[in-house]
Amino acid sequence: MSDMIRVTLPDGSAREVARGTTPADIAAAIGPGLAKAALAARVDGEVRDIMRPLEADTNLALITAKDEADALELARHDFAHVLAEAVQKLHPGTQITFGPATDDGFYYDVMAPANRGPFTEDDLPAIEEAMREIIRADKPLRREVVARNDLIKTWADAGESFKAEWAAELPEGEELSVYWSGDDWMDMCRGPHLASTGKLDPQAFKLMRVAGAYWRGDQNNAQLTRIYGTGWLNKKQLDAHLLRLEEAAKRDHRKLGQEMDLFHLQQEAHGSVFWHPHGFTIWRALEAYMRRAIDEAGYKEVKTPQVMDARQWEQSGHWGKYRENMFVIPDEVPNTEDEGPVISGEADWMALKPMNCPAHVLIFRQGIKSYRDLPLRIYENGCCHRNEPHGALHGLMRVRQFTQDDAHIFCREDQIVQEVQDFCALADRIYKDFGFTYSIKLALRPEKRFGSDADWDKAENELRDAVVKAGLATEEYGWEELPGEGAFYAPKLEWHLTDAIGRTWQVGTIQSDRVLPERLDASYVGEDGGKHRPVMLHRAIFGSYERFIGILIEHYAGRFPVWLAPVQAVVATIVSDADGYANAVAAKLAAAGIRVETDLRNEKINYKVREHSLAKVPHLLVVGNREAEEGKVAIRTLGSEGQRIMSVDEAIAMLVAEATPPDLRA
Repeated sequence: MSDMIRVTLPDGSAREVARGTTPADIAAAIGPGLAKAALAARVDGEVRDIMRPLEADTNLALITAKDEADALELARHDFAHVLAEAVQKLHPGTQITFGPATDDGFYYDVMAPANRGPFTEDDLPAIEEAMREIIRADKPLRREVVARNDLIKTWADAGESFKAEWAAELPEGEELSVYWSGDDWMDMCRGPHLASTGKLDPQAFKLMRVAGAYWRGDQNNAQLTRIYGTGWLNKKQLDAHLLRLEEAAKRDHRKLGQEMDLFHLQQEAHGSVFWHPHGFTIWRALEAYMRRAIDEAGYKEVKTPQVMDARQWEQSGHWGKYRENMFVIPDEVPNTEDEGPVISGEADWMALKPMNCPAHVLIFRQGIKSYRDLPLRIYENGCCHRNEPHGALHGLMRVRQFTQDDAHIFCREDQIVQEVQDFCALADRIYKDFGFTYSIKLALRPEKRFGSDADWDKAENELRDAVVKAGLATEEYGWEELPGEGAFYAPKLEWHLTDAIGRTWQVGTIQSDRVLPERLDASYVGEDGGKHRPVMLHRAIFGSYERFIGILIEHYAGRFPVWLAPVQAVVATIVSDADGYANAVAAKLAAAGIRVETDLRNEKINYKVREHSLAKVPHLLVVGNREAEEGKVAIRTLGSEGQRIMSVDEAIAMLVAEATPPDLRA
């Protein structure tokens, strides 16, 4: 074996170096600036420690802070380990378990020593300071491969029962590695890590909260404390993130939903929303908007049953893949006697539908379909139920009962690309009407899937081709392909919306499915007189009305555009003598189609202005004796200083223009 290996760099240049050379050595040979900036290395596509020796010919790319995604992943992983070290330094006897990086930080699950209770948020400041001491100490992070039995014994001798258990269960033959922080602390980890703790910015992290967690996620196991933190590359990034969190808290749809009297949730219907009149007004405005859009795009609206026989779900494949998230009910009359079980246990099973697709196939199968009937676009505002765990429920964002703006396009293979392209145009128009920008991703085949590789190749290429033809497969639209992220039956395009404070929300999708038509025996008669399978495009734009309304509340911070606002104007009096005029103005506004209320209470006008501002009413029309005499109103607009005086007719014209949905404006 040669003592020299060949290292090829991203620019195509190659270097002959001694076996055992590290990426750090190569960075230093290129220049001192790169040696200082390099954080890790990508070796044949795999991120590795910068100090890990190279043992064979390889393609090498050095990772710096400019490679932000990789750099953040490394930093957050290191912050998690520093957190565990700090907790054990402050509280000897603490057992450690796991500590991964997350989308905006990290966490670590620990068990407090027997001489104290679980960790609380009161412990966080001291832990933070201990973490900063470890970072400032610039302790080298060194990888070591350890024999399985030796590692299990090391953990057991140290009283680390969780680590010993995990090490014993890792697959035989898997290389087990630990990382040393200096010479006095180590953790079991595959890596990679930065070269030393000093590569972290001690001012770029913050511990956020603690929560309960169970060992390995099983409530029958020991309860641990999960300590959450947020971690970044520098203090500027941290401050920006904390500011976003502060702004997000102000925009929390649960808080605003209560303040604006839009909806509520309660234990009597876990995960199902009680819509109040104002909240359901928003729903109806969205529903009307979407109906106009789908009517124009050639969809036919349908309504399908809520409860279907379990055999239908078995045939579709959902019973095997999705049963744990389905609400199932026996097909029998419950026992009404006081004695005996309510349910016999012998009845056939039925299920509340968790999605609409199988029912739409059954509609398609009614009557003989010809190739001339395609594409057939079936749309439903379909109410679905999914048995989400109580702990996963989150306001409108994750519920058990929800309504999808769901549609399925049954088409011939030669129609797929055009249909997907048309959908891209429809989604683009709708998202822009709500003020969103978006990125678009292609989620590719998962490891466990239905269908042949040939069908998956076709489906992925069709979606890809449609996006290219639509002009969306560009950096401007954040085009990206996501290996393994597709559904079990189809690849999908995903639309990720960016809201007013820079957060992203995955909302719309379109999936190209050849599996369900086959499983449910959907067919049409082709031009050749033979039987052919249609391709089924599953698509949604809002995703669900509940979640989309939650996103809109936070995007607009409750200040809906006038066309969506549940109350578009309030006519408020300064004195009771103007009550009759206020009612007359409100009647004219209502006749013009404006959602209007009156405020005739015997309260000071400043109190009324403040209250309706908190309720996010777009326009307050203030009237008193002078306004009544002159036939005018004083308009105060939410978010603007001062007021404008105008005639009632001028006010109506302004409000009608603002209250017109964007798709109906000239």
